[in-house]
Amino acid sequence: MVNEFEIKKQICDIGKRIYNRGMVANNDGNISVKISDNEFLCTPTGVSKGFMTPEFICKVDRDGKVLQANAGFKPSSEIKMHMRVYKERPDVKSVVHAHPMYATAFAIAGIPLTQPIMPEAVIALGCVPIAKYGTPSTNEIPDAVSEYVQYFDAVLLENHGALTFSDSLLSAYNKMESVEFYAQLLYLSRQLGGPKELSDAQVQRLYEIRRQFGMTGKHPANLCPNNKEGKPSCHNCGGSCSGKGGCSTSGASEELVKNITAKVIKELGL
Repeated sequence: MVNEFEIKKQICDIGKRIYNRGMVANNDGNISVKISDNEFLCTPTGVSKGFMTPEFICKVDRDGKVLQANAGFKPSSEIKMHMRVYKERPDVKSVVHAHPMYATAFAIAGIPLTQPIMPEAVIALGCVPIAKYGTPSTNEIPDAVSEYVQYFDAVLLENHGALTFSDSLLSAYNKMESVEFYAQLLYLSRQLGGPKELSDAQVQRLYEIRRQFGMTGKHPANLCPNNKEGKPSCHNCGGSCSGKGGCSTSGASEELVKNITAKVIKELGL
């Protein structure tokens, strides 16, 4: 079992990666790791993620109350958001929040990442919905994120940034990288006339590959009601993904789904 000091060093390493990749500026972003049912290590507030050392890292309980912190350091004000994820997803061991440039731009524009444009993104992430805006450090953001936690491993935060979570610190960070790469490719392809999307049949095949791999986490391949019923999946529902059980179009006819999708695509200028 990895000791706490080693985990703190890993958090600092991930912080440097996030900072060096331009996913945060100044003191933005936060990282946490679950070490027991009631103990969590997290980054402190008011500190650049690119210049942390192990003594910066704080320890909190499931309610976000400080269990241990060195003088001059206190947990991030966003710890409520992390704790909500851990509470609602027992399989999650780490949460990463950052402001990657392209993904955050989509969050600011109110555009979810639902277009199936690259096999790796479809397999690893599925869709990346947008949680409605909430005031930082309040329960508004945890409440907004809560709608999607059971169905996705990555969420955009409206006018704020991105949140990823997984069964390890490295995996949670890798998902953040994947979200940003996906957003960047989608943005650039739009400048070249618009992306050529994968067909529904191709998406379904990628979902099957994911299931064969036995990949962990939450994903439309396993949870989307539409997908289970043979209807258009989250990737083809025009971004109308609803946290209340996957896609909000699950009870609609295929013709209605097509009409809704076409309307949304037209409104987004795709």
